[in-house]
Amino acid sequence: MKYRHLGNSGLLVSEIGFGSWLTLDSGDLDRAAGLHRTAYEAGINFFDTANAYGRGGTEPVVGHALRPFPRETYVLATKVFWPYEPDWPFPTANDRGLSRKHLHQEMDKSLRRLGVDYVDLYQCHRYDENTPLEETYRAMSDLVERGKTLYWGVSEWTGPQIEAAISICEEAGWHRPISNQPIYNMLDRHWEEGVFPTTDRHGLGNVCFSPLAEGMLTGKYLDASPEQARAGDEKQGVFLRRRFTEENIERVRRLAPVAADLGVPMSTLALRWCLRRTEVSSCIVGATRESQLLENVAAVEFPWDDAIEETVTAILA
Repeated sequence: MKYRHLGNSGLLVSEIGFGSWLTLDSGDLDRAAGLHRTAYEAGINFFDTANAYGRGGTEPVVGHALRPFPRETYVLATKVFWPYEPDWPFPTANDRGLSRKHLHQEMDKSLRRLGVDYVDLYQCHRYDENTPLEETYRAMSDLVERGKTLYWGVSEWTGPQIEAAISICEEAGWHRPISNQPIYNMLDRHWEEGVFPTTDRHGLGNVCFSPLAEGMLTGKYLDASPEQARAGDEKQGVFLRRRFTEENIERVRRLAPVAADLGVPMSTLALRWCLRRTEVSSCIVGATRESQLLENVAAVEFPWDDAIEETVTAILA
């Protein structure tokens, strides 16, 4: 495994991180424990989850899986924004967003579910237009001061939103964000122009989710229709369905022989393509099998060169 600094902080994260979105919300503790042990022993030190994953049920699974390992040896990240409580008899007014109340109460709940005293990275899962910016940033800085998180970051924020956060925090003397978690892969590149220059300029590291486009860039859906793939699942396929365009399918079909000629799985090509960007600190992968994890970890050793860059760029253009 190789490691990169998370932005201009001193925190080192593995180039491949292990996430729990969509893959670990079944409550199968034995499977989760096996996957996390495989990841940990392969050198992955960055583990990402969120309070809303599995409607609050994923954090306990991740916490259980990580319990055998010394706390100081891994980087644990979670997120906050979305409402998720399944058991309330009626909607509550403060169960969402980035208000001080919601941030503090959700941090305490996440720590209890994860079974830890602190998280390394607490991330604003989305931008909140209904809360004053100063309230959110002061609350995140307070959580750092209280030792409940060591760093804080954002996810899927635009360049101007990140600029405002940096400016306000620096002017007020508050702890500023050190990371951004955008979707980024060969088929989802819209953050390259608007966000990567901003994060690079201000020293934020990008920890990218869905680097394999939910499996499309592994090649397993080459001959599948949306209904036959996970895209056909009403719940899990909601994000994958929009990628099943003729244009994207054709791109993947043209990428497959490139990977074959190089003697690597398509997943290696896709992950190494993301990691070629210096703005990227880590690629967060999901897995249901240990073999998938080990295949993804091997991507960090694959040498990228100008010839591969030229070939892939032509296909993705």
